[in-house]
Amino acid sequence: MKWSANIEVLYKEFPFEERFAAAKKDGFDYIEFWDWNNKNLDEVNKLLDANGLAITGMSGDGPISMCDPERGDEYLDFIKQSIEAAKKINCPVLIVHSNELLPEPQQYAADTFDQYSDTVKTLAMFRTLSKMAPLAEEAGVTFCLEALNVVTDHLGNFLQHTKDSAEITSMVESPNIKVLYDAYHMYLNEGKTCETITKYLDQIGYIHIADAPGRAEPGTGAINYRKVFEVLKDLNYSGAVGFELYPKTDTATAVRAIQEVIKGL
Repeated sequence: MKWSANIEVLYKEFPFEERFAAAKKDGFDYIEFWDWNNKNLDEVNKLLDANGLAITGMSGDGPISMCDPERGDEYLDFIKQSIEAAKKINCPVLIVHSNELLPEPQQYAADTFDQYSDTVKTLAMFRTLSKMAPLAEEAGVTFCLEALNVVTDHLGNFLQHTKDSAEITSMVESPNIKVLYDAYHMYLNEGKTCETITKYLDQIGYIHIADAPGRAEPGTGAINYRKVFEVLKDLNYSGAVGFELYPKTDTATAVRAIQEVIKGL
């Protein structure tokens, strides 16, 4: 497994450009972040090289919702820009969602598209993902579709369950269209973390970690992450595990908790 530190939420005690070195000092060989279009990618490349790091993933979508049947072409145009950004910094995974996400501290989808049925929204996503597949295959990147919780963080988000994500990606029939399984989000929406990972592993291309409730480091909530990681190891999962979590007190304490739970794996 590739243990990856999300430097949007970890190491916030430091300026962004200093977080790369801080992550490396703590033993991470991989990092991830969110949006690419608010960053200097040339500088990101230099920081990755200087610190012996690789990026495992970043956000691929922007100010348009994939589930909006009226704006599929615009969504695809942004996806093409994301692919070029990914190629520039050798990012293998671009993370996408059903809805445009409002920036923090807002905690809901930008639009719920109540004028459309769930069928229309699902078909809109399937059509767009099917068009993204050959682009991803040609570029050598993988798009991972992420469902989000609607309990506390992303009210109104259309895609809410692993089953729905996995059914859509499997129907696209491309090795470059997969699911991002966020254990925190899915614990709140559906529970059964280990069972779900086992059932849908063939569609899972990326995993995000935070404890629940609270979205902090392992050990602060109800999820038995040692067991989760043991299951992943038994299943021979070799992809990225991104620690996208908000430290309960500070990054140093959160990193110690992470190191303890992955020790020996």
